[in-house]
Amino acid sequence: MLFLGAFIILVAVFLLGITLMRAGLFILGSKKMEQWLKKMTNTPMKGMFAGIAMTGVLQSSSAVMVIMIGLVSTRLLLFPQTIGIILGSNIGTTLTLQFITFNLTSFIIPFVGIGLICLFFKVSWVKSLGFILIGLASIFAAMNGFERLAGPLMDIPLMQKLLLMMGEHVLYAFILGIVITAIIQSSTVVTGIAMSFLSAGIFPLETGILIMLGANIGTCATALMASIGAGQEARLTAFAHLWLNIGGVLLVWPFISYLALLSGLLSDQSDVQLAHASVIFNCVSSLIVLPFAERFGQLIAWVHK
Repeated sequence: MLFLGAFIILVAVFLLGITLMRAGLFILGSKKMEQWLKKMTNTPMKGMFAGIAMTGVLQSSSAVMVIMIGLVSTRLLLFPQTIGIILGSNIGTTLTLQFITFNLTSFIIPFVGIGLICLFFKVSWVKSLGFILIGLASIFAAMNGFERLAGPLMDIPLMQKLLLMMGEHVLYAFILGIVITAIIQSSTVVTGIAMSFLSAGIFPLETGILIMLGANIGTCATALMASIGAGQEARLTAFAHLWLNIGGVLLVWPFISYLALLSGLLSDQSDVQLAHASVIFNCVSSLIVLPFAERFGQLIAWVHK
């Protein structure tokens, strides 16, 4: 119970870090974000780049989806304009995973110290920098903690049984990724935990990829909940996000071993390999749909209307 309690605390610290970093970046870049977003969505290609940029700033595809649903529900955006943004947000969310592969553990204490000092300033951008630095420190502290805790956690019979189930049936790892992401509302956190466990040698890369694929579907729960009562166009946006991720998973499922092999060629570190696999998966699935974005939107509207 002690180890499980520590694990829950580390998840909370990771979520806190993501939230603080997101808040700092949002304060820096939110002033004209919505106006810029409306101008950048007249074509799917522009929308995709807007989605990548916006997700890079907010560090959360879920946050981008909630903003989009808000804009669609108030008719500031139309459903067809959101398809490109959804494609871009799926790519943009992989930037965080790439960033946390850097080993910045030695910077945790300096980041916290400088961040706390920045919070005392009244200048908004300095205060934002403080949130970002403290958020980064929290993320790297949690990642380091997950890696150290992985070994003791594996001594718990329940965790051993869970790993055995995931090893025998690949669907269990996939479902685990969906469920945990839907609960904690962050695919980045779930994939980040999987990266830490990979570093500790707890399970193979293929299992990590399955958890990551599940997390991509689980993160759709945020948009689906946000679309409740927001109107038909907003619901179509949430459904488009869901079906895009389901389609991507169905597309890559027969080639998971090849995705693992390709990721292994790009890096010797198992956690970095999973981050690369996430980039490859999201880029490929988004770029395949991009030329047919308008028809994809029409299909979603036809199915759900």
